Amino acid sequence: MRIGVDLGGTNVRAGLVDRGRIVRLLSEPCRADRPEEEVLEHIASLVGALVTPGVTCIGIGVPSVVDAVRGIVYNVAGIPSWREVHLKERFEKRFGLPVHVNNDCNCFALGVCRFGEAHDCRNVACIALGTGVGAGIVIDGKLYSGANTGAGEIGCIPYLDRDYEYYCSSRFFVGRGTSGKEACERAAAGDPEALALWNEFGGHVGRLVMLTLYAYDPEAIVFGGSISHAFGFFRAAMLESLREFPYTRTVERLRIYRSEIEHVGLLGASACE
Repeated sequence: MRIGVDLGGTNVRAGLVDRGRIVRLLSEPCRADRPEEEVLEHIASLVGALVTPGVTCIGIGVPSVVDAVRGIVYNVAGIPSWREVHLKERFEKRFGLPVHVNNDCNCFALGVCRFGEAHDCRNVACIALGTGVGAGIVIDGKLYSGANTGAGEIGCIPYLDRDYEYYCSSRFFVGRGTSGKEACERAAAGDPEALALWNEFGGHVGRLVMLTLYAYDPEAIVFGGSISHAFGFFRAAMLESLREFPYTRTVERLRIYRSEIEHVGLLGASACE
């Protein structure tokens, strides 16, 4: 058995995972505004409640730049006090178990490829659409992080007058005086303005997909994150935008999914090595 931790600025989830199945889950609001030590102690208390003699390792997914070899996280999104935290060293000393730390989008990709929609694929891009835009990249069946765990930071690439993150995340809706949740609710009620907003959003996501095809040429793209729950509202516009991609056979072969696996990032964290 393994323990997986999915750390976010809003919630922290820890799960006991047995052969790809979460057998016990603990979830509490993250004490994101507290000092570094208090946040660490909170996470450790959740992990400690799951440690049993059968646990072989601990995996932790963090929304930050990560030195995955040394298990150090830097400038964690949503947790201001976490500027440089030696997470692997601290937790290995405390629990006497191997600890693996990685970026949360990489953990999402591992979860999707080991336990989810892309389990039969060798080359996959898993794109998280939420407060921001991030991606985990799997090449030839192995997670590809790059030299600085930044291989999937496609949201930071310049696009139009800003970057892809602005146009393909919740920031797109905030910039138009609403939120992704509100726009989704209005679209579900048939509001034509909300439907038009999602149609515009889908065009931008389609161009993000094209960028991903140029950069990584995956056989599958899997979307996750809070905004992906509205996939049905922007899917058609995204696919229409892909008609502009010059390599039609690539688009025809491409498989595009929205991840339906609950707590897939936690599952992926438990699979980190």
